[in-house]
Formats: sequence, structure tokens, C-alpha cells
Amino acid sequence: MKFAQSLAPLAVLALTASPALATTSPAPAPARSASIPFANINGVRNWVAQGNQTIYFQNNGRRWYRAVLFAPSTDLPFATRIGIDSRPLGTLDKWGAVIVHGQRYPFQSFEQVDGPPAKASGKKG
Repeated sequence: MKFAQSLAPLAVLALTASPALATTSPAPAPARSASIPFANINGVRNWVAQGNQTIYFQNNGRRWYRAVLFAPSTDLPFATRIGIDSRPLGTLDKWGAVIVHGQRYPFQSFEQVDGPPAKASGKKG
């Protein structure tokens, strides 16, 4: 009999806690990783370097992606062409890299964005 009396407070506690658990919002879905398929065979339409550590890529669907390099590349702002390392499946994503003047630079991040940053006008006001 004493055992049943000791379980009564636990039962009340369990009943009062369950509505609180039911009203919590579900965990947000993980963000889908950005990628450019077939980057090794004309999947990339255009690219724009911003500074020495950020590159914007445009795919054939005219969507833009921003890649941030792990290490700065002093040659990147002056490069007229780059190599894309999209191994092994030809998809450019956060595991990819670029090759600038023979040096490989892996990505720190790769995400879809609205577009490249607007160029500053050369006019002084």
C-alpha cells in the first residue's frame, strides 16, 4: 500500500509534464547544403572574386553561390582564370576547392546567395 502511495506523486508529475513536452516546437530542419552539379563539365557559368578570400560562382541556372577560402590567396584578385577542383563526382560544394596559379585553396564554406556584391562606382561624390 505504501508503494502505491509513493507512486501517486510521480504519476501526477508525469501527467503535468507531458503537455509541456507536446507544446514545444519541433527542431528546425537542417539546412540543405548548396552545390553546383556538373561543375567539371560546364556547370559553372561565371565567377567573380571579391578580395583575396571570397569567390562568387554562377551556375548555368543563373543562381549565385559564395565560397569562402580557408586561407587567403594573394593572386585571386588579379586572376583571369581559376581551376575548379570538384572531385570526385564533379559537384562543386563545401568540399571543393579552387586552383589559383597552381596553388590549391579548399573552401571553408559554400552557400547559395542572391548574387555577387554590387560593384562600387568609380565616381567620387
